Amino acid sequence: MIAKLMWPAGALLLAGCSGQSNPDNTQEAQFVRAHDIKQLMAIVVEPQANVFWGSAGYEVDASGERDLTPTTDEGWLATQSSAATVAEMGNLLMTPQYAEGRGEDWIQFSRALVEVGKRAEQAAIARDGAAVFEIGSTMYNVCQACHQVYPPAALAQAESNNVSSQLE
Repeated sequence: MIAKLMWPAGALLLAGCSGQSNPDNTQEAQFVRAHDIKQLMAIVVEPQANVFWGSAGYEVDASGERDLTPTTDEGWLATQSSAATVAEMGNLLMTPQYAEGRGEDWIQFSRALVEVGKRAEQAAIARDGAAVFEIGSTMYNVCQACHQVYPPAALAQAESNNVSSQLE
């Protein structure tokens, strides 16, 4: 009985997802920025970079040395996912919503983030702990180079000023 009821419901659901556009819907999809740059860095970019950086090297404490290289499928997937997220955040940072008013170097830093994120993802897919460590260092350098030109505190202030001027 349940199967008989589920089939029509499934067919309706699939019909609704057929990919055909609604001819009556003339409104184009527009990008809606959900976070300012400070929020984006604090809740997406930094945590994901930290996941990647936490997947390489060694931790030494009173109890000894511990290898941080993932040892499970889930650990490698988390490393890969964090790298992919970093790469896509570089793409997002190149959109007008984040790049407007910043110099060409912003685009260069964002592209570098995409490239290092892609390399990081490939290292995770290959389960190459040494490459994850090496690329993690490069990722850190890309982040630091950008922060030298665009200090996080200055970015937050610029975002605040930009929002204030848009509200006036």
